[in-house]
Amino acid sequence: MEASVRGHARFGSLLATDPVEVRHDLADLPGGFWAVVVTFEGAVTAVRFRTVDRYAAEAAPGAPSPKWSPLEGEWGTSLDHAAYLDGVREVRRRIAAGTVYQVNLCRVLSHELTDDADLDGLAALLGAGNPAPHAGRIHVPEAGLDVVSASPEAYLLRAGNRLESRPIKGTASSPETMLPKDYAENVMIVDLVRNDLSHVCREGTVRVDRLCGIERHPGLVHLVSDVVGELRPGVDWPEIMAATFPPGSVSGAPKHTALQAISDLEPVPRGPYCGAIGWIDADDGRAELAVGIRTFWAEKDASGRRWLRFGTGAGITWGSDPEQEWGETQVKSGRLVGLASGRVET
Repeated sequence: MEASVRGHARFGSLLATDPVEVRHDLADLPGGFWAVVVTFEGAVTAVRFRTVDRYAAEAAPGAPSPKWSPLEGEWGTSLDHAAYLDGVREVRRRIAAGTVYQVNLCRVLSHELTDDADLDGLAALLGAGNPAPHAGRIHVPEAGLDVVSASPEAYLLRAGNRLESRPIKGTASSPETMLPKDYAENVMIVDLVRNDLSHVCREGTVRVDRLCGIERHPGLVHLVSDVVGELRPGVDWPEIMAATFPPGSVSGAPKHTALQAISDLEPVPRGPYCGAIGWIDADDGRAELAVGIRTFWAEKDASGRRWLRFGTGAGITWGSDPEQEWGETQVKSGRLVGLASGRVET
């Protein structure tokens, strides 16, 4: 049902304002521009906006820049050092038993927020200090959305019947420090993504346009592959999401046993982290959904205290060293958490 709500969404130069409808299902979306957040657990929130400026400036001329007060003190973590190492060892035991080949094991960092902390200021800070190709900011309080993402990874890019996914697997401080394990892991996930797309794409159209390309981002490098297919006639978002979600790069392979391992080993829900964050334009058949990595979100606990969350993880294979995987979670979180905490200069 249409309702008057307040909020905005920004993706690069695209600014959406005046939200008019909230839905929790991607089936039969009417026309219009929708900002979308899908949690890793599968909960959908889609907000339709009445006004979309595709070439908006970062701020109106003369408008004050949003401020962010650095967060002081330590961040909590859902898995501490010892628990994360134990989790890596358990994944390796499951791999040795033949039940799974790769599992993305994650932890969620948390820091308490004041009630007046404005994530628009954090979004501006990340835009200056950690620009990302699929960055997004969605703030619709009535829909429960207060998300800032600096995601480098495209989960699904759609243009009409063309569907593309660009999985990231392999992270290092430089190309020279990328391990053979990283390349093997990327190839494994590419095979999983090819299989996912084959369920909704025309036979013979799924292809890999790039395999294990090096992409540089602030403070690290990634291995990125591009998988493309042509959608079958009549296929739309419910079928696409059923075939591909959650993204293979942040779950594992085979996906069903990897998800079971995640459920067994991770003590808290991931929420928007590792889900999908982006937009769908139902008028022209275009969409850009990022994997919700490098993502902050604000939420209140049962007592009403407000928290800022941030997820970080690593892909575990038989060749994984527990300490190195813990280190990868620190590399992935260090710059962005450092920016939010005032420890990293923009």
